[in-house]
Amino acid sequence: MSVIPPLTVDIGSGFLTGAARIDSPNQDQRPPGAALDLIVIHGISLPPGEYGGAWVEALFTNTLPPERHPYFRSIDGLRVSAHLYIRRDGQIVQFVPFHARAWHAGASVWQHRLACNDYSVGIELEGCDEEPYESAQYGALLAVIDALERAYSSLRGAPIVGHSDIAPGRKTDPGPHFDWERLRLRRLGLATGRHAT
Repeated sequence: MSVIPPLTVDIGSGFLTGAARIDSPNQDQRPPGAALDLIVIHGISLPPGEYGGAWVEALFTNTLPPERHPYFRSIDGLRVSAHLYIRRDGQIVQFVPFHARAWHAGASVWQHRLACNDYSVGIELEGCDEEPYESAQYGALLAVIDALERAYSSLRGAPIVGHSDIAPGRKTDPGPHFDWERLRLRRLGLATGRHAT
């Protein structure tokens, strides 16, 4: 059983300690007074269903070469990002500081509130709808959520939803294999002082 070391957020910079950092240009300022009170889980792989390459990083930095794969041509010109990307092995990459608005949700609504990018943190997991996520990813995700809740009081106990929840009919991620019950139980475990594995 592996223990995920505690992570921390540097409030001044908005970056997670221990995460690799790749700056994405696909970000801007949140609206004045917007409080972080929603966490959105996504699933992504490029090309779809393939893992381990650098294509997600390329997408989030607008350097994805359209000639390298037919699917890349279909998303050429797309300008998207997320705050964090968690690889299959649990490695965390941060693209956008938490105080900034990442472009992850698109047209979206949660509990009658539009434009979820304004008030949410977007976390991408390397994966697809057809396969389960890895234990290392759940461990990293819980460590991230714990760090966010310690850093931002508005996120303590905040809803954690899927992209499919805020864009139903348009998005399906993180998909049917994402284990929401596992996330709920592990989150409860963190609240009682146990570490996620």
